[in-house]
Amino acid sequence: QVQLVESGGGLVQPGRSLTLSCAASGSFFSVNDMSWYRQAPGKERELVARITSGGAKVYAGDLRGRFTIARDNAKNIVYLQMNSLKPEDTAVYYCNAGVFVKTYYTMDYWGKGTQVTVSS
Repeated sequence: QVQLVESGGGLVQPGRSLTLSCAASGSFFSVNDMSWYRQAPGKERELVARITSGGAKVYAGDLRGRFTIARDNAKNIVYLQMNSLKPEDTAVYYCNAGVFVKTYYTMDYWGKGTQVTVSS
């Protein structure tokens, strides 16, 4: 049983920054890839960034340089630092993780999401 819980969302003015956190808890051996997705109203869910257990990072489109993903493997937490936020960044942000629930067996889990609203 694995649970992903996002935190850090809220209302922020354009140009400011927010850091989201996602903590994995439950019964598992380790966490593989961890990712952030987002879904804006009327839009499809899209990948924001992904980080592997070894620290390799992938960013979606033009978000590289403005968003930064990081993780704390000891605490099973993934972070998303969002800088220079724009109104179009407004979305529900979801945490995703591939989790080794037993040896050589990985399952994919999703958090319930946290709302980020960028508005003046």
